[in-house]
Amino acid sequence: LLKQKTIKGEKRMRCLIEIKSGRFDTRQELADYLLVHIRTLERWVNDYKCGGIVQMLSDRPKNKQSKIITPAMHKGLEQRVNDPHNPFLGYWDAQNWVRQEYGIDVKYHRIREYLKQHFRTKLKTPRKSHYKKDGEAEKAFLKTP
Repeated sequence: LLKQKTIKGEKRMRCLIEIKSGRFDTRQELADYLLVHIRTLERWVNDYKCGGIVQMLSDRPKNKQSKIITPAMHKGLEQRVNDPHNPFLGYWDAQNWVRQEYGIDVKYHRIREYLKQHFRTKLKTPRKSHYKKDGEAEKAFLKTP
C-alpha cells in the first residue's frame, strides 16, 4: 500500500487489505467505504483472481474495437470523410449513408462519437475546397487579367 504512487493503486490495495481483514460484512459496504461502485470493486477482485496483484494494478488501455462498425465500414467512412467532392453534410448524412451502403442502422450518437474519435470531425469544419465548387470557373477566374 505504501509503495503505490497513485490513488487508484492505493484504493485497489486497500480493497485487498479490507477483504482479507474481514472488517466489512458485504462488498457493498466496502465499495461505499472506498467510494467506488460495486461493479468496479468486483472487477478489481476478478482481475486479482485471474492475474494477481500485477494484473489488478495494471492500468491497461481500454481500446476495444467497435462491434457495430466493421473495418470495411471504417475504411468507407474514412474515404467519404476525406473526399472533398462528396463530403458528409452532417452526422445524419453519415448515418443515412451507412444505412444505404451497409444496411446497418447505427444510432446518431454512436456514429457521431465514432467520427469524432477516429477522424476528429466537428459539425462545422473548414474543407480544403467546397464540394459545390466548379473547377472550370476557378481556372477561368485565375486567367482573367
